[in-house]
Amino acid sequence: MHIRDKLAEAERTHRPMFSFEFFPPKTAQGVQNLYDRMDRMHDLGPSFIDVTWGAGGRLSHLTCEMVNVAQTVYGLETCMHLTCTDMEKEKVDDALKEAYKAGCTNILALRGDPPREKEKWTAIEGGFRYAKDLIKYIKEKYGDHFDIGIAGYPEGCEDQQDPEILMDHLKEKVDAGGTFIVTQMFYDVDIFLSWVAKCRAKGIKVPIVPGIMPIQTHAAFLRRANWSNCHIPQKWSDALDPVKNDDAAVREVGRVLVAGMCRRILDAGIMHLHFYTMNLAQATRMVLEELGLASPDGTPSKTLPWRQSLGLNRREEDVRPIFWKNRNKSYIVRTQDWDEFPNGRWGDSRSPAFGELDAYGIGLKGTNEQNIKLWGEPRSIKDVADIFIRFLHDEIKSLPWSESPISSEANAIKPELIDLNKRGFLTINSQPSVNGAKSSDPTYGWGPRGGYVYQKAYLELLISPQLISELIARMKKDPNITYYAVNKAGDLRTNAANDGPNAVTWGVFPGKEIVQPTIVETISFLAWKDEAFRLGSDWARCHPVSSSSRHLIDNIMENWYLVNIVYNDFHQTHGIFPLFNGLEVKDINKAPEAVTNGFHDHDDNVSNGTNGSLSKALPGRLRN
Repeated sequence: MHIRDKLAEAERTHRPMFSFEFFPPKTAQGVQNLYDRMDRMHDLGPSFIDVTWGAGGRLSHLTCEMVNVAQTVYGLETCMHLTCTDMEKEKVDDALKEAYKAGCTNILALRGDPPREKEKWTAIEGGFRYAKDLIKYIKEKYGDHFDIGIAGYPEGCEDQQDPEILMDHLKEKVDAGGTFIVTQMFYDVDIFLSWVAKCRAKGIKVPIVPGIMPIQTHAAFLRRANWSNCHIPQKWSDALDPVKNDDAAVREVGRVLVAGMCRRILDAGIMHLHFYTMNLAQATRMVLEELGLASPDGTPSKTLPWRQSLGLNRREEDVRPIFWKNRNKSYIVRTQDWDEFPNGRWGDSRSPAFGELDAYGIGLKGTNEQNIKLWGEPRSIKDVADIFIRFLHDEIKSLPWSESPISSEANAIKPELIDLNKRGFLTINSQPSVNGAKSSDPTYGWGPRGGYVYQKAYLELLISPQLISELIARMKKDPNITYYAVNKAGDLRTNAANDGPNAVTWGVFPGKEIVQPTIVETISFLAWKDEAFRLGSDWARCHPVSSSSRHLIDNIMENWYLVNIVYNDFHQTHGIFPLFNGLEVKDINKAPEAVTNGFHDHDDNVSNGTNGSLSKALPGRLRN
């Protein structure tokens, strides 16, 4: 979506919006830390983010990568900075091509600062001298695909202090095709509002987005103000100077000062604030909370139950399997080569193959040392179950199969989930049933306001081969249950009538057809099976070869079954859990002995993954 359209919506509804700026870190660990922070800051509800571009294209590959990850994985509308500094047309073409392929539709076109080794900015042969030239070139090459933002300087810039000349340059950039303006940071609202009035008098009518720099420390505050040559009001100095040696107090005073500045901007009718985060979250979050703009309880309104990708050709995607509910990035990576993405229904529009497991971003995150510190060194099934229980209590924030903390919707069934784990059933994924919650419900809601959402109870768990036969016998007796059970070797058992999808969430909204965004389906489950057992094996390999922890986890991965259960009567919240009454893993305090098959010869479930009509429908690589 173009930023100009988002700005128009904010002005039309008179509802404040905000955005964040990030820059490429210099180290690999810094990049990963920033991705994690971007993921968390998504929940504050920004309308877009932008990613800066190094002088001369330094770290340009990282800027392009960050734009791609932000758009496709985190579903953040992203604006890519692009500068003229030391950039010949070939580099510009490469950058624009990468942005296009990532699904990015917004560019901030800048002349850029000179590289550090040069005192003055100079154009290179075959490059662009001014931002207006870059804007014209982008328009010529891509038409209206990219919305093009430009920079504005209320207090002048480093190599030009004449306000009239700067205003003329700004008008030229708008006339060349710039559709919105993002300003340099400032702290004096009077200067900014006066400058806005001059822009309007000059005939510049495009939206103006004020650049807001939160205050992290007193030293950084002074350094950035001096660097950008912006005026510091005396009352700001009076408030900050007495606490300048106390960083926490500086952030607290800065929160009040910056929020007060933002309120004056909003009161003046400018409905969008752009925060220069400096890749940090705390000071920005504090200002948003002071303004009451951060999403309630950190959860933004959702278009769908899962986070949408804004990658190329994925904006209309509205159906996904539930198995990747807690591993969004992995699903994006494994489906990135699909020709089309499901829209309206899960069917033949998608490519039949999921990507292989060796792609970057699919395996277990973190180093061996980090994961041992997080999950400990389990020596019995009880130890493993206790890790899952700690996750359910929100004492640890991830599991090998879940990259995000336990969600609030699990509260409705949390006692039952904890009880299952205490008895040796390792719960990986779940959702309670919902019978007509409002789409605005803070826990279950999604989609347009005025609608109602529904979901069937769902449970996915690892089950000991001791108990799989008894559990399947019980499930077969309940007509409301659909199940799949599979081990690492591909021994699949199911009572599903066919390979088609079973919708487990859906919504009804005014003026729209029923939306069914989350499903359970055979081929997807088998693709997820490969990933789920791979993640467990990765966890085992965090431990030394001869360790009891490695032997224990490997044993679970080699012999236990991954089972998913859908209770199709969505009126029943706890329909699944009676299946497990009286069942418990024996000797839960001991390491398990190897068992190769938990089924008896008389078991007659649909397929064992090696014959029958179901196996014929499965690609060979999924049947194992």
